[in-house]
Amino acid sequence: MKHSAIEPEPPEAVALCGTGIDLVRRFAQNLGEHGEEWGLIGPDEAARLWSRHIVNCALLATELDRDTSHSPPTRLRVADVGSGAGLPGLVLAMIRPDCDFVLIEALERRARWLHEQVTALGLTNVDVFTGRAEEYPAKRSFDVVTARAVKSLKGLIPWVEPLVVNGGRVLLLKGQRVDDEISEARTILVKHKMVNAHSETLGLGIVEEPTRLFAATVER
Repeated sequence: MKHSAIEPEPPEAVALCGTGIDLVRRFAQNLGEHGEEWGLIGPDEAARLWSRHIVNCALLATELDRDTSHSPPTRLRVADVGSGAGLPGLVLAMIRPDCDFVLIEALERRARWLHEQVTALGLTNVDVFTGRAEEYPAKRSFDVVTARAVKSLKGLIPWVEPLVVNGGRVLLLKGQRVDDEISEARTILVKHKMVNAHSETLGLGIVEEPTRLFAATVER
């Protein structure tokens, strides 16, 4: 299979990834070389792998423990729902070794990729759960739940809310329609005890392609 050339690393990557930059570089190379054959990225995605995917996820790293209304007893626990290629979960785990991550992925092939990357990169702060979010056995066990390009808010909120501790946060990387999605999901947000639901733009003045974030706190 002919592979597209992998996009050169942008200058902002080092600042965003910090001490995790070498691991992130290895992951980007692995994903760029093998992601298409694993069905994780499209044929043209390697050429924009850093700007559209890696950097997009890295912007979330500093948001994980911002504005939390509770103090976790030990290390921050983060779930990435529908992790797929490991975006954003694996990228965040490499940048934030001080946090523990569970990557939740329903498709066995993708979960196998995640397991292989965790082993290849030597990550000790990551577990992979093969199954749907609704099947994860430990409810209300995460301080933060995130997801990227999985589903609209109306469909995603019922999946992620049961995983979050009281006072924990839901941080979802979304597209340009995020404000419309928030409006369409008002009833669902109330039903699932989401407060202070709002959108933010991450990366303005820092990256070429800023990203939109949905953020809310669970208060039961």
